Amino acid sequence: MDAFEWVRLFAGCLFILIGVVIFFTELFGVFHFKYVLNRMHAAAMGDTLGISACLIGLMIFSGLNFTTLKMFLIIVFLWFASPVSSHVLSRLEVATNDHLSSYCEIYGDVETLEQELTARRENENTKEEGGTVS
Repeated sequence: MDAFEWVRLFAGCLFILIGVVIFFTELFGVFHFKYVLNRMHAAAMGDTLGISACLIGLMIFSGLNFTTLKMFLIIVFLWFASPVSSHVLSRLEVATNDHLSSYCEIYGDVETLEQELTARRENENTKEEGGTVS
């Protein structure tokens, strides 16, 4: 084997290894997070990144051919489809969960959120002005 094939072998193995590590991190997040939206976020991000990394490793192994193009199109499809499907599922969870307030703060309207953010900014600005020496 010449040097280029060794580089392809190591690069492909590296990407596949990265994908496997991402999959195991995803599994850890799915089984150890308590709230369903946190678990779903871990699963969605892990699937998208893990499959993409593994497919990039397989693309490196395959070289430039029609199979590589098909694997690239699978990656593009996953990068569009996975976030959309995760977003739809999370909206369904938020809309149907009666106990959502026990997991996070819920704002009834945008004005309440804007008032709270403005108060926090003013509080931070007051702290910064008080902490500086002129």
